[in-house]
Amino acid sequence: MTSEGGGLGGTEPGGGERPVKVAGLSTGTANIARMSDYLLGGKDNFAADRRFAEQLTAIAPEVKTMAVDTREFLERVVRFLIEQGVRQFLNVASGLPTRRNTHEVAQELAPGARVVYVDDDPVVLNHARAVLARDTCTGVVDGSILRPAEMLADPEMLRLIDFTQPVGVLIPARLQYLPDAVEPYKCVAHLRDHLAPGSYLAIGHAVFDSRPELAAPIVDLFRQIVPQADDATRDREKVLRFFDGTELVDPGLVYIRQWRPRIPQSTGQAQRVWIVGGVGQVL
Repeated sequence: MTSEGGGLGGTEPGGGERPVKVAGLSTGTANIARMSDYLLGGKDNFAADRRFAEQLTAIAPEVKTMAVDTREFLERVVRFLIEQGVRQFLNVASGLPTRRNTHEVAQELAPGARVVYVDDDPVVLNHARAVLARDTCTGVVDGSILRPAEMLADPEMLRLIDFTQPVGVLIPARLQYLPDAVEPYKCVAHLRDHLAPGSYLAIGHAVFDSRPELAAPIVDLFRQIVPQADDATRDREKVLRFFDGTELVDPGLVYIRQWRPRIPQSTGQAQRVWIVGGVGQVL
């Protein structure tokens, strides 16, 4: 999927952004998917998303690099899973269409590989469905990791994914926004328990282990859009809990630049992107 066109927001005379009315869509509050789209250079975002992203990059300029590195981590994971024989993928909280999406990488390496994107943002869903309308091997589900049973039972999910066979589940950038109060560990465990042996669970998650001074200002900012933002901050050991019931493949849970990179990364280089990631195999 490639995001094209002139963006979502219309303009009023004098340069103001005209509100857009779409069911379930709030343009006046920053949204994580649209903010990420802006950081990746996309056009499908609103003034509120851009303001929030600029506030975030004022605190941590490396955030733009981190958005790109997360996409590259996801591509390396998909390549690895294809090498392991996985031919069906579930991408949770997939975000807005961009370049080198999961289905593009997977189907380039293994034509016929099946991919389901899951998101609950109406902009993401509309774009994905429009782009993928003629791709019979790729589907889109309106769902959330916080409602795993509903997501897994969706007819489009069941059309494409055979849960009696190995599945690659990808959650590259969502859990870091979910506070403990909404039970993300329990939701991930529910999803894991639904997977056949030989499946894989891939997770990326921002941590502040190497940049503790950023935690307070970033949490203060995210309180605008994430309830109980304090409870969503996790160190590496807390992220490791999401992999309970799996066996981590080499190199384990590491900074994403260190996860099977094409070019070796020093510790200092890796920590500039303060996101850890790993892949666990379901036994």
